Amino acid sequence: MPSEFELIRKYFERTPREVRPGDRRTRRVALGIGDDAALLRPSAGMELAVSTDLLLEGTHFRPGADARKLGHKALAVNLSDMAAMGAAPRWATLALALPAANEAWLEQFAGGFFALATRFGVELIGGDTTRGPLSICVTILGEVPTGLALFRAGARPGDDIWVSGQLGSAALALVRPGNAATAQRLDEPEPRVELGERLRGLASAAIDVSDGFAQDLGHILERSGVGAIVEYALLPRGVEVGEVEDRNLQAQLMLSGGDDYELAFTAPQASRSELAALAADLKLPLSRVGSIQGGEARLQVLDEQGRSMPFGRGYEHFAP
Repeated sequence: MPSEFELIRKYFERTPREVRPGDRRTRRVALGIGDDAALLRPSAGMELAVSTDLLLEGTHFRPGADARKLGHKALAVNLSDMAAMGAAPRWATLALALPAANEAWLEQFAGGFFALATRFGVELIGGDTTRGPLSICVTILGEVPTGLALFRAGARPGDDIWVSGQLGSAALALVRPGNAATAQRLDEPEPRVELGERLRGLASAAIDVSDGFAQDLGHILERSGVGAIVEYALLPRGVEVGEVEDRNLQAQLMLSGGDDYELAFTAPQASRSELAALAADLKLPLSRVGSIQGGEARLQVLDEQGRSMPFGRGYEHFAP
């Protein structure tokens, strides 16, 4: 049976051939995998953004989940956090607890992880492995120009509320499995990294939609000390979600379903034309779904007749 260090070298340590001379990653890392800690070279004029996500088998993904897709998602959810801060992702660490040293599983997992890491220029700089129930913990570090990071606390009365992409498809995959399009949204989410970077100076507040649109937007309202009105009919939905005939289920998927990994953000009304141009440039729908209000930090969702709609809480991390 291979040792911990042999597994790390085989599946997670990049060789000099895989990181080309002159590659921008080699200039940012003074020392990577192989020592007690990594040494990084942040760029001048940049602040570091750091985020950590833990994924547990049976809680965040099904037992027996496809290893390659799991490698993708483990990094994607962290990239989404960088996007919400307007940060460019640079480095990541990976901690794995594994029931056994399954090399076939590790090869697939690493393949999914590094395929996404390569797309976004992220270098794996360290981590840990141990035996135990399957869990995956990624810490990601990124850079954002000083003073330009996006926060949850910047929304102001009169701002528009926007959301990227579509809502509800990932949650639908859990309720009604078997559809390839919704399954991909759940298992291989697309982090909106470029959108996050392009929102610097345009958005007043931002968050990624991981636990449900209503709940995550509520975090912006709480931190900003404002209220909001959202028009349900304006919320973007995929074809499959639009075909759900049960109206209550459809609303639950879109407002409280979670796992969308889209960006919800606020912006002054004066930014509308720039955001429309940005959507066209990125070929990514950006939907204006409501407005920020003064008063208490409360979200009101209105149906097509202007009546207030009830909505449930999103994902509860300590629910049974």
